[in-house]
Amino acid sequence: MFNGTTYRRCKCTEPKLDDQGQPILNVNGTPKVRELGSACPQLDKRDHGSWYYYLNLPDGPGGKRRRPRKGGFPTSKAAKEAAQKLWDEATDGIDVDSKETVAAYLNRWLDKRVDFKRGTREEYRDCIDRILIPALGHLAMRELRERHIQEMFKQVWAFNEVKAANQITAQQAKAECEDAYRAWKQAPAPRPRHFRQRWDAAKAALKEARTKPRRNTGPGTQRKYKNTLAAALSDAVTEKLITENWAKHITLPKYERPEALVWTDERVARWKLTGEKPSPVMVWTPNQTGEFLDAAVDHPMYIMWHLMAFRAPRRGEATGLPWSEVDMTRGVARIVEQLSTNSSYEVWEDTPKSRAGKRAVTLDYATFALLTAWRDVQQAQRAEWEQKHRDDPSKYGPYNDSGKVFTQADGRPHHPSNVSQAFERFIKRLGLPPIRLHDLRHCAASLSLAAGLSMKAIQALLGHSSYQLTADTYTSLMPQFEQAAANAPVDLVPRRKAIEQATREDPPAGATTGDQTSDDEPHLYLVLPSVPPGEASDAA
Repeated sequence: MFNGTTYRRCKCTEPKLDDQGQPILNVNGTPKVRELGSACPQLDKRDHGSWYYYLNLPDGPGGKRRRPRKGGFPTSKAAKEAAQKLWDEATDGIDVDSKETVAAYLNRWLDKRVDFKRGTREEYRDCIDRILIPALGHLAMRELRERHIQEMFKQVWAFNEVKAANQITAQQAKAECEDAYRAWKQAPAPRPRHFRQRWDAAKAALKEARTKPRRNTGPGTQRKYKNTLAAALSDAVTEKLITENWAKHITLPKYERPEALVWTDERVARWKLTGEKPSPVMVWTPNQTGEFLDAAVDHPMYIMWHLMAFRAPRRGEATGLPWSEVDMTRGVARIVEQLSTNSSYEVWEDTPKSRAGKRAVTLDYATFALLTAWRDVQQAQRAEWEQKHRDDPSKYGPYNDSGKVFTQADGRPHHPSNVSQAFERFIKRLGLPPIRLHDLRHCAASLSLAAGLSMKAIQALLGHSSYQLTADTYTSLMPQFEQAAANAPVDLVPRRKAIEQATREDPPAGATTGDQTSDDEPHLYLVLPSVPPGEASDAA
């Protein structure tokens, strides 16, 4: 049982008096006061004052006395229960004297996590500075509870509604701006001044609307916020700073990983009509992939894109691939490093995303031939650049021998963000249905799956740390292979009876041969319905 006591006191005050019994005054002439505390004569009233506890905890390090007290309890029983809980926590090793705030702890926690990769650290830093500290930083760690974290997410949801309204306003402003421009453009010369005034006002309104936040904080991002806080609080529990990880049981909108969808003819037609992508993650068909590669043959990044489309390195893995890790004798590329970047456009070398990310990728014959040719081209580019440097060193700097496979004319590796932007511009110019550069990995996985590779082999190709992740993402084949998969179970079942049975020399139109016991017996024909598969339910 705890060693302490409970008592009752209030906040009532009375003037401070000097030795002569006169009020002591402040500098501004007002009398100084003191709290009556437990000496207040009104404490015998049931609703006056509140209950406090006072604890005698075992001395801390260095013999430091620990005598916590706290008030505001409505009854003596409530104060005793709180005191007992604090005593139990202290007995279990919890630092009940800690005054550390959530802000101070989060900063200290991130500083000690030297095991984080730079990209992870920067993501956590952004979340802590922009989201967690503004909402929770003022609280003491020992005061933090689940309700505080839930309230933070309620504020995120409320702000999402504001951003949605801002998005609608921006769309309306854009439509007004386009309409005002058309009206000004189509007005006969000399154009009346009010057309130009309307257009200028619409442009100003659009500029103002675009300054307001419009991007929704979706379930995936909210889950990252929660996971960041949960990781920090997990260490706080280990430190005996708090008793429970309050972030674990927070309720958030359901998050579902975006499903990778193939750009079928129907989806392409819908996209051309509305400009909408069916999913954030889209995959080209083999024909669309071929159209892209054929058109990109003369692009400076063609060979890199070809490698990504068939052997599935990530963007950073492709841009960071060094020649020293490409075995041109065996045709194997070892993925052991990558180029990473952040919102500030900085680039640095790092290890792959996971342990499984370090992998050996066997090159297909086409990619191997392209890399062989590219190596000669790169050497010629180097000789040409070095000659330009000798001729005009003020204009051309020295050649940057980065050792990377894919480089610019001066030897520097491509910036990962530039590769993505060039890819997006190129496919937009071609008029192909849009995919992200990262979706070339999905194209490579889908093509490999359609070609008959096992899911385990595709996991190794992609460098996924989990088989389940690969299986959950790539469970559908390309459209042209789906019909064969659908027919396969039917072909396995022997049939003695058919929809229509006839003894004929020649099969009826639309019929397929059924089961047959001998050459002397008549054929059994299965006459398939003429209704297309998509209309079968209507026909029925």
